[in-house]
Amino acid sequence: MRGFAGAFQEFTEADWRQAALTSLKGGALDALTSKTADGLPLLPLYAGRPGPRAARGDTGPWRAIARLDHPGTDDFAAQAVEDLSAGADGLRVVFAGATGGYGYGLAKSDSASLHRAFESVGFDEGAAFELDLGPDAEAQARAFARLVKQKGANPDRTQISFGIDPLGLRARSGRASRAWSEDARTLAALVSELSGQGFAGPFLGADGRIVHAAGGTPAQELAFALASAVAYLRALDENGLALESAREAIAFRLAADADQFATLSKFRAMRLLWTRVLESSGLGLAPARIEAESAWRMMSARDPFVNVMRAALAAFAAGLGGADSVTLLPFSQAVGLPDAFARRLARNTQLIELRESHLGFVADPAAGAGVFEEMTLRLCETAWTHFQSWEAMGGLARALANGEPQKAIAEAAKALSRDVRRLKTPLTGVSAHADPHEVKIETLPAQASAPVFAGEPFAAPLAPSRTAEPFERLRDAADALRTEGAAPRLYLAAMGPISAHTRRVGFARDLFEAGGVETIAGEGASSAEEIVAGFKESGAKLACLCGADDAYREHATSFAVALKQAGASRLWLAGRPGDHESAWRAAGIDEFVFMGGDAVATLEALLRHAGAPA
Repeated sequence: MRGFAGAFQEFTEADWRQAALTSLKGGALDALTSKTADGLPLLPLYAGRPGPRAARGDTGPWRAIARLDHPGTDDFAAQAVEDLSAGADGLRVVFAGATGGYGYGLAKSDSASLHRAFESVGFDEGAAFELDLGPDAEAQARAFARLVKQKGANPDRTQISFGIDPLGLRARSGRASRAWSEDARTLAALVSELSGQGFAGPFLGADGRIVHAAGGTPAQELAFALASAVAYLRALDENGLALESAREAIAFRLAADADQFATLSKFRAMRLLWTRVLESSGLGLAPARIEAESAWRMMSARDPFVNVMRAALAAFAAGLGGADSVTLLPFSQAVGLPDAFARRLARNTQLIELRESHLGFVADPAAGAGVFEEMTLRLCETAWTHFQSWEAMGGLARALANGEPQKAIAEAAKALSRDVRRLKTPLTGVSAHADPHEVKIETLPAQASAPVFAGEPFAAPLAPSRTAEPFERLRDAADALRTEGAAPRLYLAAMGPISAHTRRVGFARDLFEAGGVETIAGEGASSAEEIVAGFKESGAKLACLCGADDAYREHATSFAVALKQAGASRLWLAGRPGDHESAWRAAGIDEFVFMGGDAVATLEALLRHAGAPA
C-alpha cells in the first residue's frame, strides 16, 4: 500500500513551465518576472536551496512592544499601565521629535514629568523598554537612567534599549552642531557613563527606519543601518571602549512593511551582514539585536482600517525574519493621536500571531525556501555595495556630509512615487478600491508638532512621508468641493455587454474614486442614443467611455460626439488610444486613462476642472 503522499500525481518544474506557457497563450515566461525596488528579479517559481541561518539569539518568540507617544504625562502613564497589563512584553517610549514620533511623543523629559509618566511602572520587573529619543537625545537618555535609579530599580536587572543615534539625527535633520569626531567622543563618554551605572544596554541605535520613511529601498535601509553600526563601533573603539563592549552596545532598528517577501528577507539579511562585519573586524560572533517597527511609509489616513492588515503582515514578516521585538503603529496613526481602541488592535494583532498562531517558536522558518534564500543573498550583496561606497568616502558621517546617501535615497523615493502615481504600486483603500463612503474614525485630541533641530544645515534632510499622501490630498480637495455643493460626479459610459466592458469599468471606477469622484456606471449601451440617455439620467457632467477595443473602433467617435452634445464638460476614454488618438480627440475625447498613466495628474486636472484650487 502506497503512503499518503504517493497517492498524488507528481509534477516537475517542466510540467509547471508548460502549464504556465499554456496560460500565457504563447507569451514568454519572462512576463511573470518582476523587479524589486532594488532592481532585483522576483521570479514566479523558485526551487528550495540551502543558505546560511539567520536566527535570533534568543530561541523564544519575539517580544510584542506597545508604542507610547501621548504628549501629556498623565495620559502617557495611563497608556503604559494599560499596555503592560493587557499583554505587551514592553514599551516603546517615544519622545517628542523622535525618529518614530510622526508628530507625537512625550513632550517633557524633566525629572518631575518622567516620574509622573512612569508612576506605576516597574523597570526591573521583566518588561523591555525601547527609547525613541528626540533631538535632545543625550539629555533624555541620562534623564531616563536617573529615573530608573530614583525609582529604586536595579539597572543590571532592567532591559532598556536607549536608541542613541547621532548619525540618524544628522540624516533626518540635515544639520550638525559639531564635527563628527566631537560627537564620537561624547558618544563614547555617554556609553561609558550608562554602562558604569550598571545598565547593560544596548545604548546605540543603528536606525534604518528614516531611510525607509524617506522612500529608500530595502538594500539602502540595510546599508545605512550597517554603516551607522560600523561608525559607532569605530567611535567607541577609538575613544577607549573595548570592541567587544562596543559590539554589545549596538542594536539595529528597521522598518517592517506589508511586502512580506522584502521585509522577511531584509531582516534575515541584517543578521548576515552584521556577521560579516564582525568577522572582518576579528570580533567574536554574536547575534545582532534587531528591533522592528511597522513602517510609517505604508500608513494611510484614508480607509485606515486597512492599516490593521498592513500591520499584521509587517509583524508576521519581521517576526519570522528574525526580529527580536516588534512595535506596530496603531491603525489611526496617520489620522491623529491613536485612542485606546486603535492601540488595543495594534497590541492584539501581535498577541494573536504569537499566542494563538504560535508564529514565534520556530527559528528562521524561511531557511531553505528558495525565494527567501535568493532575496536574502541579493539584498546582502546590494546593501554591501552601498555600504562599501560610503566606507570609501571615509564612513557614513562623511558620506552624509557629501550628500551621497541622501541623493541615492531621493532617487529611490522618486521611483517609488512614480510607481504609486501610475498605479504600478497600488494602495488598497487609497488608489485601489477606495471607499467613497468611509466612516470618520476617532482620535485623541492632541496637536501634532514638528521637531526642531539645532545645528547648521549641511545637506538635504531625509524627511519622512507616506506613499498615500498624493491621493489623500486629492480626496481632501474633493471633500472640500462636496462641502460647497460642487462634488464631482462622473458617468462610466459602458459600451456593449457586461463581458466586454466590465474590466475597463472596474479600472475606471477605481481610478476616479481614488480622487474622491463619485461614479455612476451605465448598464452597457449599444447606441449613441442609449449612452446619452444613461448620461442624462446620472446627473453627471463628466463621463468616461468604457468598452472593448473593437467597440471603441466602431463607436468611440459617434459616442463621444453624442456625449459632448449632451453636455459632458469633460470626456475620458479608458484605454490607450494608439493610432486613433487624433480622430478621437477631434470627436471630443479630452483625455485617456490607462494602466501606467499618471493617475494623480489625471485626477488633479479633473478636480481643477470641477472648481478645486490649483
